[in-house]
Amino acid sequence: MKEQVQTDFDKIAKTSGFSEREIKLKKDYLNKFIENGFPNRKHENWKFSDISQIIQKNIGELSFYNDYSSTNKVDTSVFVDGLEHNKIVFINGRIEKIDFDYEDKDKIEINDDSNLDNTVDNDNSLIDLNNAFTNKCYKILIKKDYFLKKPLIVYHTTNKKIKSKNVNLRLEFQLEQNSSLRLIDLFNDIAEKNFINIFYNFDLKKDAILKNYKIDKIQNKNIKYSFNNIEQDANSVSETFILSSGSNFLKNEINCNLKGKYSSAFVNGIFSLKNEQHHEIRTIINHLAENTKSYQLIKSVLGKDSKAAYQGKIFVNSEAQKTDGYQLSKAILLDESSEFNAKPELEIYADDVKCSHGSASGSLDESSIFYLMSRGLSYQQSKELLINGFLLDVVEKITDSEVKNLIKNMIGLKE
Repeated sequence: MKEQVQTDFDKIAKTSGFSEREIKLKKDYLNKFIENGFPNRKHENWKFSDISQIIQKNIGELSFYNDYSSTNKVDTSVFVDGLEHNKIVFINGRIEKIDFDYEDKDKIEINDDSNLDNTVDNDNSLIDLNNAFTNKCYKILIKKDYFLKKPLIVYHTTNKKIKSKNVNLRLEFQLEQNSSLRLIDLFNDIAEKNFINIFYNFDLKKDAILKNYKIDKIQNKNIKYSFNNIEQDANSVSETFILSSGSNFLKNEINCNLKGKYSSAFVNGIFSLKNEQHHEIRTIINHLAENTKSYQLIKSVLGKDSKAAYQGKIFVNSEAQKTDGYQLSKAILLDESSEFNAKPELEIYADDVKCSHGSASGSLDESSIFYLMSRGLSYQQSKELLINGFLLDVVEKITDSEVKNLIKNMIGLKE
């Protein structure tokens, strides 16, 4: 693997047009990745998901070289109907379209920047891999006092041009004071057996609002990793919703730093898995100032041979008095072969806080099924109704009504 990574990097360095400084910086990240390799179960953060073995089993030998000089035709049939929205379209890791047609152009800045100096300080070899091989980093600035009129959908698309590829992509968002962004990440995969490595960085200034909805619904054989770093100043709010259902393997990581007083973070997620799918959500909410709040709710419905894991940590430093932190995960196991792992953590150094965590898993309640069948429903209808109610609780926490209805329709949930 080391020889392949080095060979592919050298090929990119010769053809990419990066400056000497950029190549040197990327090479430093490359060397860090080569030294540490892909994460495995020896790493505490990967104890439930050995991505090294997962890649070997599902893909085999990876190629790290991608030709970003050739364009791809945008397939408009993948665009969401019935919802007016702005667009960013990735195809095979290359941005093919950026469209903010519904917005005031002077309120948004889009910069094509390969500068990696301000990357997240994180001991994570997949971020090193991303920094080494990402083609371009787009930074999007939402200016002060501006609320985007329409949601932004980022389409993550692959086509049959790629196979057994490692694709790295990166976006950065800065929300200035009292600005707002509704962001939907939507995955549309045609290509299979690739490893998609995504890095997002969000910088929320005072009173800014971020609503980020991550939707992986279409069944595919790809392996995906998404790392999301969120920095929050005073009175800012982040809301993250994750629908984890389509890919062979998907791990979403949320690292949120509540740095300003009265800032708050909400993370809600659904696993809906079957047929040997393996997904994970890992969250770290760092309460670094007083009067901060976090709420996390993850629910899972796991079919035959599927696995899900949730690692959630609430950290409260000594200055973060009057912190309010809540974390809960629940799972329904539909088969004896399905598996759910949870690792809830509290690390608290302040004494005036309200923090709790919990986790529960089990099968559907047979007495509830029996009751519904006594009212005329079939066994299958009874199961579906109970699952519907179980998941609806999570979706109802979405505060944007347009997006909430979109996701309900995608999942097939009913009121």
